[in-house]
Amino acid sequence: MKQIRFFLPFEKNEFNYSPESIDNLSEYEKYELSFHPERPKYLDYLFVFENVNPCFESGEFGACLIQSHRAILNGIPVMLVGQQSGPSSNYEKIRQAMMEPVQIQKWNHGMPVPASYERAVKAIQLAEEEGRIIIIFIDTPGADPTERSEANGIAWRIGDAIHALADVKVPTISIIINRACSGGAIALTGTDVTLALENSTYLVISPEACSSILFHTRSRANEAAEISQITAREGFTHGIVDELIPEPHGPAHRNRSETFESVKDVLKKYVSQFSDFNGNAVYKNRIERWNKMGHWHEIEPNELESFHRPVSRIPKPKSNGYIKRHQKCYDENGKHFYDPVSFSELEKENFVCEKCGHRYVRPSAWDYIQWLVDENSFTEHEATKFIADKDILGFPGYVEKLKETRHKTGLVSAMITGDGTILGRDVVLCTTDFGFLGGSFCMSTGEKVWRAAHISIDKKVPMIFQACGGGARMHEGC
Repeated sequence: MKQIRFFLPFEKNEFNYSPESIDNLSEYEKYELSFHPERPKYLDYLFVFENVNPCFESGEFGACLIQSHRAILNGIPVMLVGQQSGPSSNYEKIRQAMMEPVQIQKWNHGMPVPASYERAVKAIQLAEEEGRIIIIFIDTPGADPTERSEANGIAWRIGDAIHALADVKVPTISIIINRACSGGAIALTGTDVTLALENSTYLVISPEACSSILFHTRSRANEAAEISQITAREGFTHGIVDELIPEPHGPAHRNRSETFESVKDVLKKYVSQFSDFNGNAVYKNRIERWNKMGHWHEIEPNELESFHRPVSRIPKPKSNGYIKRHQKCYDENGKHFYDPVSFSELEKENFVCEKCGHRYVRPSAWDYIQWLVDENSFTEHEATKFIADKDILGFPGYVEKLKETRHKTGLVSAMITGDGTILGRDVVLCTTDFGFLGGSFCMSTGEKVWRAAHISIDKKVPMIFQACGGGARMHEGC
């Protein structure tokens, strides 16, 4: 019986899979190619290793989405952690599995849940105990965004995975094999070396979601993909991928054995380099690596002065202590309210209407400073005040948007850091502003946090972080 194969639309038109043909694909078609259902998945790559044994096996929901194995490569003990985005890379088996509701639920569209990342952290910790080099296979459309995962602490689990990789005293290698999307991928790519198959993609958000947010329609996904520069090759150009792994003679789903050998050769090279490692040296080199990474802009003092000022978004009550009620205030019974609102009562309710739940204001970073630290105690850090966002990708309209937002918020970026006191005790404070492009973070934000953390450590004072960010900055591909 002939095997049923899956073909992307462009594969049906006498596509020959040559490097030139792939180069001529649109950015969105390259994105589709990166998660072709027949591309090898994590479990397929176990063939590359010897003495493979699973660890932390579990029937818990989400356990299949990130799996871990002890193994040997070139005589060197390694710990494998892999995102398994589906039941198989065999299209017939995928079709069969997707006809069963239990299997659909089990594989959760390839999106890891909190328990998945908990398993990854356990494997990272075990690797340190046993002195194993960690190799992480990345293949995900993103972490699970459901209320269930939010309630179970998905953000905390992702942060815990990043923290574990930052602290572990053994070498770490990540390899993007297919699609590496959003926080689901970022959780496990903070490694000493980041590799990527040449036809993989590495992106902050899916093109469809990016298009929905920026253009208010999913129909411009190809345009969103083009301007976001999502391919592994572009990641290599920007320095966020250390080496591209060739897919010899065409994409991995067409030439599996050659791809396996290519992956094996590159991994053997890095594992051999790391084989005689010293834990303290690994940690020191990791800090130096991440300290050098990133792109941002240093704004001139005279330009900063043109817009830098406290901006409050707290409404000002009239002399009678009331403010205007918003126009669409209806209670659960449909009754429409028109009367003014007591500012003092609204303040007690955190500016949420007790009748309809409407939020009257999103406080600015300056408002949080006013609330959090002692009066007139805040002084912005000279080390961070000139750090500004940078148009890394040449994103259409981004420079103009930044200028407009800076004048509107009085901030150079979505974050401001400084020294202050709370009840007379010294602190370092980092505040963010949702009004600055949704409070989205980019590399300038990371650099500000890095420098503020150093100030906190040097002064031996607490660091307080008020976060209201709307995720990573799409305009910079962060």
